[in-house]
Amino acid sequence: MEKLEHKFLKEYNYELGAVDKGYTNRTLYINVGTHEIKEKPVTSLMKDKFIGGKGFGLYYLWQAVTESTKWDDPENEIIISSGPIGGITQYPGSGKSLVVTLSPLTNMPIDSNAGGYFGPFLKFAGFDALELQGKAEKDVLIFIDGTKGTITIEEMPGGGVDTHILGEQLTEKYADNEEDKRNIAVISTGTAAEHTNIGLLNFTFYDVRRKGIRLKQAGRGGIGTVFRDKHIKALVIKCAGVKGDLNHPVDKLTLNKTGIKLHKEMHDLDNSQNQMRKIGTANIISIMDQYDLLPTHNYKFGAHKDTFKISPEVFISKVTQNSPDGCWHGCSMACAKAADHFELKTGPYKGQKVTIDGPEYENAAGLGSNCGIFDPDVILELNFYCDTYGIDTISYATLTAFVMECYENGILNKERTGGLELNFGNIEANFELIHQMAKGEGFGKIAGLGIRKMKEIFAKEYGADPQFLFDIGMEQKGLEFSEYLPKESLAQQGGYGLTNKGPQHDEAWLIFMDMVNNQIPTFEDKAEALHYYPMFRTWFGLNGLCKLPWNDIAPADNKLTDEPAKIPEHVQNYVDIFNAVTGKTIDKFELIRQSERVYNFQRIFNIRMGFGKRIHDKLPYRAMGPVTVEEYQSREERYDQQLKELLGYDTTGKTTEEKIKVLREYREDQYEKLTDAVYKRRGWTMDGVPTVEKLRELGMDLPELLEVVEKHR
Repeated sequence: MEKLEHKFLKEYNYELGAVDKGYTNRTLYINVGTHEIKEKPVTSLMKDKFIGGKGFGLYYLWQAVTESTKWDDPENEIIISSGPIGGITQYPGSGKSLVVTLSPLTNMPIDSNAGGYFGPFLKFAGFDALELQGKAEKDVLIFIDGTKGTITIEEMPGGGVDTHILGEQLTEKYADNEEDKRNIAVISTGTAAEHTNIGLLNFTFYDVRRKGIRLKQAGRGGIGTVFRDKHIKALVIKCAGVKGDLNHPVDKLTLNKTGIKLHKEMHDLDNSQNQMRKIGTANIISIMDQYDLLPTHNYKFGAHKDTFKISPEVFISKVTQNSPDGCWHGCSMACAKAADHFELKTGPYKGQKVTIDGPEYENAAGLGSNCGIFDPDVILELNFYCDTYGIDTISYATLTAFVMECYENGILNKERTGGLELNFGNIEANFELIHQMAKGEGFGKIAGLGIRKMKEIFAKEYGADPQFLFDIGMEQKGLEFSEYLPKESLAQQGGYGLTNKGPQHDEAWLIFMDMVNNQIPTFEDKAEALHYYPMFRTWFGLNGLCKLPWNDIAPADNKLTDEPAKIPEHVQNYVDIFNAVTGKTIDKFELIRQSERVYNFQRIFNIRMGFGKRIHDKLPYRAMGPVTVEEYQSREERYDQQLKELLGYDTTGKTTEEKIKVLREYREDQYEKLTDAVYKRRGWTMDGVPTVEKLRELGMDLPELLEVVEKHR
């Protein structure tokens, strides 16, 4: 393997210290432009109001930027933090790192999470968060040695660039021996992050069973693009001796008991519930297809006759089985599946045999059905190249599906795409597009700007109808939609449209509650769900936790509880482990209030940056209903029945275009009424601005927040 020689630019020594009740009580600041390295204290305000994780990230980003800061300004920061519960080994899903920055896609704060070892290692090395600011003149690497208490900034010429190469090289370089490789974690991105707005960060950790690196991603919002704009090539951290008491919890016995209880559920029930240990999140592909929710051909359809070719059973045969595939110690969910010894058929690494992480459901649905591709090997290879090139698979899949629909509608042609025939299902063109993105060449350079920018270009340069582009361009706030078809679920439309960062399912996934189980029939019911679930799921991001152990496994008697969708026993588990680590005495209501404080802060942050109001919560109509005749007619019986039953509209003799117009008016009105109800429940004005009264109620009436709110009343 190539030997990497680095030039040292700065070295900083610090006292290792210890974690107390989940906190180190200090954070690390590094400016890659000036080479300044310093420690900052974690204040009581930070712990009480912002908790940790994305809360700390938003808090530091607010201080670093102004309302005029752009994503590529040196003062923009990337903040990485775990949270007070992060790093415990007793309870599954506690290895998350939360990353916050100003997004190249949205021009607002974006937060994204990744599994792997970096977040816990950062804490055990002595820091509750890492702030990266400035812009280096040449590519640099940062090495945090948590065994010696040293931090170095190193100039890094040469070496591999794409992650599957660079991660191996850096793990080899900084480990003392084979055994020490498990103590190394790396953050990097790939070549495409330099040429697109959809770059991701790969969090690399060493798999001792496979004798090689594994990757997890903080994918959303172009964080990898910011990383490379700062000329950071990689972050490397070393931390040895991970064990169950490094958080120094107040009540280790409760931690142990709570974890054992969930481990038993995993063991006894996973195979009959979601089979996370066999296939991970891809277990729901067939279910989504069955309920007409699988995004197909740029979200036009919700099912396809060929979905069986990419069913969970197919991918179970592709990924390695009977392996404890957790992405942090102690996670018995083991959903971080991988296809080993996969031989690549295209691109610069053709012929190499690699380990491919996934596919997650999002990757299979996005790279697969949404682009009209039903070949599992193609999905896996596209998944690999997205990861190693540093491309967000969700944004890539959704923008490619958009491009394909534009091509089939004549907005694009071979001349405009440089010869690419971007019809749905064209595998060769799809691979060429992704390889162009990695090189910053051809039409790939335009596609890599994201859907929002492409809509502007296609209208201005190609004379495309801006309204049609808006209707079919599945982005909101600049962020591409994740891979669920929301048009048949009003609650899921709200779960996408009424978020802070854009249409990402990690805030509220309400399709089944709304469509299948009919548990939230009224606007008020939906508004309550769109209050509770975004707040509850925000809480995971404050504490360094994965969301999957909450509801992808459920107690056997959960269906007998008053609120089965909330998994009440697991909610209490999280209350118990938070209190056990921190020594606090929160209950399930205070848990929600903790999230409300940060959620309202993020909303105000958006408003400060010029976004975050009602106009920015508008959805493309494709997310709400049928845009085209083809779409309507694919579900004509359903839509005709809705028009008759809901509106008393007689469809006899009406053209499809007439019916589309009436249905559109109805569905857009429903979304506006839902928006009213949600804003009211959240304590916001009808323009989407948190009220002074709400901030006082939450104890978030901080002067800098009140100043923004007063300006936008």
